[in-house]
Amino acid sequence: MKLTLVGSRYFGATALERLQKEDVEIARVVVPAADDRLALAASAAGLEVVVLADPAIVPAEVIADGTDLIVAAHSHARVSSDALARSRLGGIGFHPSLLPRHRGIAAVEWTIQEGDPIAGGSIYHLAERMDAGAIAAQDWCFVRKGETARELWERALAPMGLDLLVRVVREAKISGKLPATPQDEQFATRAPMTHK
Repeated sequence: MKLTLVGSRYFGATALERLQKEDVEIARVVVPAADDRLALAASAAGLEVVVLADPAIVPAEVIADGTDLIVAAHSHARVSSDALARSRLGGIGFHPSLLPRHRGIAAVEWTIQEGDPIAGGSIYHLAERMDAGAIAAQDWCFVRKGETARELWERALAPMGLDLLVRVVREAKISGKLPATPQDEQFATRAPMTHK
């Protein structure tokens, strides 16, 4: 199983660390900046690192030849449909909400702002529409009273996302395919950037 990992920061670097313990090949790591935490971790591990020319889009040419699966781990760059077409199984990403609820960049903030008693995470298929692809796996947790978005992310959602990501990669490796349950659009809500 050959992966191209697209991501950044703590979540990307920790996903890399977790995936390196699996029986998969990380063919290439794609990052928004050369000094990003994921870029530094991948370089230290001797992996090929590609820095995006445009941090908003992942073009086809940065996907390693023979990629079976693109894994997005804290990527704010949209993986283009041409890039997805270069991967046998397409791509998956982690979103820190129970999709289709809170689609968007500020899902955890909206979970807190809306007073949701339950939060969750989704591994979803990367698709043309942001956060709208079929669901491969989901899990949930309770939100503590008075918890901030950052506290919820660090306590529950980031660890959950890493576990779900590894679980879906393992499943894809064994079965040769990805689970896919379409999102129910009637429950979709948006989570755009919040301005304090």
